[in-house]
Amino acid sequence: MYLHTIEEEQATGRVAEIYERQRAQIGFVMDAAKCFTARPDLLPIYTDFSDRVRAGFSLGLREWRLITLIAAKHIPSTYCSHVYSRQLIDDLGSKEAVLAVQRDFRTAGLPDKDVEMLAYAETIAQDASRISQADIDRLRAVGFSDTQICDIALCAAFRCFVSRFFDAVGAGTEAAFINEDAEFRATMSVGRAV
Repeated sequence: MYLHTIEEEQATGRVAEIYERQRAQIGFVMDAAKCFTARPDLLPIYTDFSDRVRAGFSLGLREWRLITLIAAKHIPSTYCSHVYSRQLIDDLGSKEAVLAVQRDFRTAGLPDKDVEMLAYAETIAQDASRISQADIDRLRAVGFSDTQICDIALCAAFRCFVSRFFDAVGAGTEAAFINEDAEFRATMSVGRAV
């Protein structure tokens, strides 16, 4: 981490509560949480916003993770690629399936609906000004509601914000998220080296 942040033993109030919740969920406090404490008022705001976005997300966790993986690839965010690829192994059934999506989701054997969702997320991460009515029409044609389209856009754009912030302040990928497989690790290292 490039900035001074609140360490676990120094945390009080809401920051301590958020740290404790994360420790209870995954066993440690991520740099992704700590980095917001360079300005201590930010972590509760970020956490509340993130929790509300996820609680109201009209698609499943699998879709959240797929969108995040593709957005992270184009940001490029090694941190988020490693975190979400690890979670996607269970969702997709194997490391090979995750690698196929990371390399080219269009040829990874995903359903058409997923391909359209990820094409939209990819364009958002690369250059959202290129989105047109035709993109929205394609999403509707494969069965997405306007609420779901909004959520795809929100998930991809949210990832652009947080991933760039993590890199800008030096949040690093924790060892727990780095796969022991050299090919997998290299493929997910899309930006800063781990």
